[in-house]
Order: sequence, then structure tokens, then C-alpha cells
Amino acid sequence: MSGIRGDKRIDIGDNIIAEYEQDGYTFEIIVHPEKSWAYREGKNVDITDVLEGYIIFEDARRGRKAMKDDLEYVFGTDEVFKIADQILKHGTIQLTTERRKKLVEEKKEDIIKYIVKNSIDPTKNTPHPPARIERAMEEANVQIDPWEDTKSQAEKIVSELTAIIPIRLEVLKIALKIPSKFASKSYSIVEKYGTIEKDEWQKDGSWIVVLEIPAGLQQKLLDELKSLTKGKFDLKRM
Repeated sequence: MSGIRGDKRIDIGDNIIAEYEQDGYTFEIIVHPEKSWAYREGKNVDITDVLEGYIIFEDARRGRKAMKDDLEYVFGTDEVFKIADQILKHGTIQLTTERRKKLVEEKKEDIIKYIVKNSIDPTKNTPHPPARIERAMEEANVQIDPWEDTKSQAEKIVSELTAIIPIRLEVLKIALKIPSKFASKSYSIVEKYGTIEKDEWQKDGSWIVVLEIPAGLQQKLLDELKSLTKGKFDLKRM
């Protein structure tokens, strides 16, 4: 990077550009593609290993350096590493093809987990296994946006999957009565799977609880309670 001059177009090679915009100003730095994302994600990466040249640009590809007054106005400093830290953490980092593919796969996994947890097959009242959800998404040619919120994206995808498999998102409300012998140990199990709306300890030591639970988790909750109580609990769907 030692050959960079103002207004001289430069080749960034395999590196990428991280950009920050505020109040009509644009600032750019040239960074290593993988190390820049690792830094943003809070991994143990030294910022000196992320930057390809310790220069803040207003247009990196043209080699136009940012003005000191502009840097101080926006960032309150012209110190390169402090500014680069802000750009990396709060700006926009370009994506390589490999990085985008990785982000899409991670988002896809999150969406599948959400759908499995929060949906059921209404013809059987049982959750769909992850592999079935994934196959249906592929058959429906679902497009994954790595930046969109998992919940909102999953809800839209479920509507697309209804043409492929019987599925619906559902939150159930159930009431449980657990004998005193198992009541205290069952509390952490119930709390893990659902949201407790109200509960009451009876005079005989038994525990009555009303909770909301994602449809896909109901069977896991019941299986765990059956294992603990040997099936000695009462269930009422509300």
C-alpha cells in the first residue's frame, strides 16, 4: 500500500472495502476479507492485521484520502485505528462470494430451527423434522436473505411451504398438574420449553402451571416430563 497517492486509481487485489456513511460524508478503508468479518464478530483479531494500509479514504478505489477536518467532524478524531474500529463495527463491509454463501447457510440453519420449533404438521399435530423442512424449502426454491430477521423471514417461508407440505405456525396454551414428588424438579423443564403465564402450588405440594409453548416443542416437553414422572402428570390443552 506504500504506493498509494491521492486521486490515483488503485487495485485492491483480493482485499475488500469497508465503508461508513454519516451526514453526507463517506469514509472507506481497505481490509482483509475474512479478518475484517472476524473482527466485526468480536473474535480475537488485531486491527493492524485487518487493515491493508493505515489510511482512511473518501474513495478507496481512486486513492482519495479523507480530509482531516472531515474525520474530526464525524469521528471526533483523526486517529486511524479508532476510526477504523468504528467503520468495521458500524459500517458496511463488502461480501466475497464465499462469505455471502456462508452467511446464507447460517441464516438457513437458523430459519429451519425456528420453523421446527414453532410449527406443526396439522394433519398429525406433530412437528416436522429439520430434514423435511429443508427439502420443502429446496422444492419451493426459497431464497434466503442473510440480513433479514430470522423470525419475519421464517414466517414468510412457512406460507410458501404450505404448497409443499401441511404446515402451520402455532403457539399452544396448555395446563399441567404435576405431583408433589416431581414438582420442584419439573419447574426447570417447563420453564425451558415454554413461557409460564401463571402457576400455583397446591396444599398437597403438587404444582399447577399454565404456559404458552411453541407447537414444535410440545412433544419434547411431554417426553421429558414423562421421563421424570413416569407419566404421572395431568395435561389439559386450552
